[in-house]
Amino acid sequence: MERLEDFMQEQLKNPEFRKEYEAIQPEMAVIKALIDARISQNLTQKELAKRTGIHQSDISKLENGTRNPSINLLKRLADGMDMVLKIEFVPKQKV
Repeated sequence: MERLEDFMQEQLKNPEFRKEYEAIQPEMAVIKALIDARISQNLTQKELAKRTGIHQSDISKLENGTRNPSINLLKRLADGMDMVLKIEFVPKQKV
């Protein structure tokens, strides 16, 4: 059985796939940051929901990528985890 990394490397050789994959990376980075932050605080989605007043189902939708968060929602989530939301612009990497 192929490893995921091997499979992805093969798929990324396809220009159409690469374009779509790269297009979703900002959303994937937000999802990963949200999940990592919640887990680092040892919080379940339910516990985070109680702290923020955001329904657990909405947190789940954010984490599985079926809902895009507003900046205000991200700030509420950060506050609920006793964190500060930091957004930054960085130069594109030259390939």
